[in-house]
Amino acid sequence: MESGARSVERLRRNLAKVEERLQAACRRAGRDRKEITLVAVTKSVSAEIAALLPALGIVDLGESRPQELWRKAEALPKDLRWHLIGHLQRNKVARTLPAVHWIDSVDSARLLRTLDSESAKLSKTLDVLLEVNASGEAQKHGFRLGEIAPLAPLLRDLTSVRVRGLMTMAALQEPERCRPAFKLLRELRDRLRQELVPPHAVEHLSMGMSNDFEVAVEEGATFVRLGSVLFEGIV
Repeated sequence: MESGARSVERLRRNLAKVEERLQAACRRAGRDRKEITLVAVTKSVSAEIAALLPALGIVDLGESRPQELWRKAEALPKDLRWHLIGHLQRNKVARTLPAVHWIDSVDSARLLRTLDSESAKLSKTLDVLLEVNASGEAQKHGFRLGEIAPLAPLLRDLTSVRVRGLMTMAALQEPERCRPAFKLLRELRDRLRQELVPPHAVEHLSMGMSNDFEVAVEEGATFVRLGSVLFEGIV
């Protein structure tokens, strides 16, 4: 069996295990599996491995580094939905926008303004998530919990950016201990739903990675960002 076929089979097995865990978490939470999008985080694998994902039904792919997203987006089919899930410097916005469907990690008002102006130049409406530092860790990017509501005047002025939800990364710890951060994000999303008006529609929660995605699903995640659990055993 050639290496490509082996990789497909390994991916298929890994995905089947992930699906079992996702569906079990949905049953515990009384949720429909269709509410949750699996974003495959491809930073640890080659473009050739990432190219195997669409045949398995995964078309949402995530990258942390803009340069790596540019490279893979150029090499792979154009109908994939790329998510930038890492920090984006403003000097990389113009190069990034044509390649992405989502910016999941907007972490400052200055970045929001830059995304809006650059999207307008492309006549593009950009969907974004606001990154929230729900765990309160000093080394992490993201708005503090109390910094989101004061953004309302700025959000009303945006013409080419739509805020579609929130993103967070819990502390790396035992999964159950991540639950409070996920709950905080859900409660913040629910409040913002009442406060923000169209074109913003704060519906999505991007939370949960390989270590803690089941708890995130139980707390309302609509995007889960999975890398190591999906690509385990694949070189």
